[in-house]
Amino acid sequence: MKQLLFVLLFTPLLIWSQSNFEKGEKLFHAKKFDEAQTAFEEVLKSKPSDVKSIEYLGDIASHNKNWKEAVEYYKKLKELKPTEANYFFKYGGALGMRASEVNKFKALGMADEVKESFEKAIKLNPKHIQARWGLVEYYLNLPGIFGGSESKAILYSNELLQLSLVDGYLSRGKIEEYFKRYSAAEKYYIKANEIGKSKTTFQKLYNLYLNKLKDAKKAQELKRKFDS
Repeated sequence: MKQLLFVLLFTPLLIWSQSNFEKGEKLFHAKKFDEAQTAFEEVLKSKPSDVKSIEYLGDIASHNKNWKEAVEYYKKLKELKPTEANYFFKYGGALGMRASEVNKFKALGMADEVKESFEKAIKLNPKHIQARWGLVEYYLNLPGIFGGSESKAILYSNELLQLSLVDGYLSRGKIEEYFKRYSAAEKYYIKANEIGKSKTTFQKLYNLYLNKLKDAKKAQELKRKFDS
């Protein structure tokens, strides 16, 4: 009798929660993010630890560049699932973006946690590509006096090269471009584009030609080949 009463009382709540989740997923994939957010928030009212709903809400906050909110969602995720590499990566990425919005003193206080989150993601998943990209960006953008390091950025770029030639060449091109060694950057972006032949690899090389090397002829020739 008690079991029957439990089913009668709680089954409607479970169905309602599942209905809202499915609705939220469809809205999210249709890029109707505000409506999706409302649906996922409804799920959390009855299932406050629903991991996928929390992740979607974090992704929506990230899409809206609401980094403070995204950090909170991803922090909850990594606490709920401490063995999931991608949650540490997302937390580190959102925290890094949040650090770019606050004053320098406060941002420096966040720096170690950003680095540690990316490192944790790699420890949990040794083939995690995006976390290595995060560390390349981290070591490039942090002032040297506080731990920024070209050699460490190159170290992670070399690791990317072992996992993905395209990501390896793109990341090394990024490093060379950051230090205004544009001819060297061109070499790596060309290699990435020859292998990847994607919009991303094209855009990196095209932007280098157009904005850094100021070579409109090379830019137009590259665009012609890409469009053909």
